[in-house]
Amino acid sequence: MKNRIRGLFTLFLALSFLFAFSGLAAAQEIKIGGIMDTTGATSDVGKDYAIGMEEAFKYINEQGGVNGKKVKYTWFDYGYRIPEAITKYRLLKRLGVVAVQGWGTGDTEALSPTVNKDQMPYVSASYSAHLTDPAKTPYNLFFSSDYSTNARSALTAWFDKKWPTKKDYGKRKPRLACSYMFASPYASAPIKAIKDHATMLGFEIGDDQDVSLFALDTKSQIMAMKQFKPDVVWHGNTTMSVAATMRDAFGLELGADHIMNNWALDENLPRLGGEAAEGAIGATPCAFYGQSYKNMDIVVASAKKYSPGVPQEKRLIRTIQAWANALVLWEALIRADKAGDLSGQGIMKKGFESLRNFDIGLGASPVTYTPTDHRPGTGCLIQEWKGGKFQELSRVDLKQRWPEKWGKDWLGW
Repeated sequence: MKNRIRGLFTLFLALSFLFAFSGLAAAQEIKIGGIMDTTGATSDVGKDYAIGMEEAFKYINEQGGVNGKKVKYTWFDYGYRIPEAITKYRLLKRLGVVAVQGWGTGDTEALSPTVNKDQMPYVSASYSAHLTDPAKTPYNLFFSSDYSTNARSALTAWFDKKWPTKKDYGKRKPRLACSYMFASPYASAPIKAIKDHATMLGFEIGDDQDVSLFALDTKSQIMAMKQFKPDVVWHGNTTMSVAATMRDAFGLELGADHIMNNWALDENLPRLGGEAAEGAIGATPCAFYGQSYKNMDIVVASAKKYSPGVPQEKRLIRTIQAWANALVLWEALIRADKAGDLSGQGIMKKGFESLRNFDIGLGASPVTYTPTDHRPGTGCLIQEWKGGKFQELSRVDLKQRWPEKWGKDWLGW
């Protein structure tokens, strides 16, 4: 009997130590969630982003995680379906994540009220300006200039650099047409802003053309544009459909320049667009994969180490965008953890909103968040595909150029 009691006591002690150790291990672990699109309408840009995000967190853990605490990153593909994103968010919350790396505009905006109620820091690949006013969306963030800032900056760069070279310059107003999927919250997010900006700069604005994110044939839309004769077309979709639209514009001799949001301008655009991509202009929130910028060597080395089966020539700027969002969250977690507060509010107030001109490298602008403004930057780098490579066209600082409008009018839209 004594031996049996002694055995039970030993088992009890062993289990106690096991549970205590498990509890200690859990306490030293920080859970981060991810909602990605690797099979849906934006998977042409989402797959590389998802790979990059995984690589970034593996690197972060190799560097000691968050002040010695390892990061457990769990992500799900949601196929670019808003109901599925909501379901996956609820699952991640039950799993105990303290922050989420999200994806699209429709789902991020749909989740925003819930995220705010939950006080869940949500770092998205949607750069919708609707998410930048902390009076309305206090827990939404991203590292990049927002879509509206991108659109205004791209149009400004074209107006400054390209319009003066046209034969009709000084004889009439420039003409703008917009091509995007009307039903896509992402594609339509900056349309109000770019039209406002075009009006301010003195453009004539033609009818919008509805182009699906899945489009491969856009000849009818190009023929409609030809009646208006635009000088420049704004593309709001992602790479695949934008390349198709540019090919048709080239074949049907539209004769317009092309400017676009950041999710259209990547290394695949000239591959898919061929000769039609020459002169394409777009917003670039960070460097292209492999360009010589601070921390790019880390990204490339991590890609080779963690994803050896993915050819280097297939990697995109999307990897860099993922890393930039991961590095911003990492810094916020480090600061909040040092302050002893890894609650959602602690991560936001003691982490993100303490960042002032934080340099993540990778060709990205320094990041600043304040309690009254979550726009991380005041302008955007505009690059052009020319002569077989991406080249800087202009760095546009909207705050510097239009300080009153930046401060009073443009926040949140």
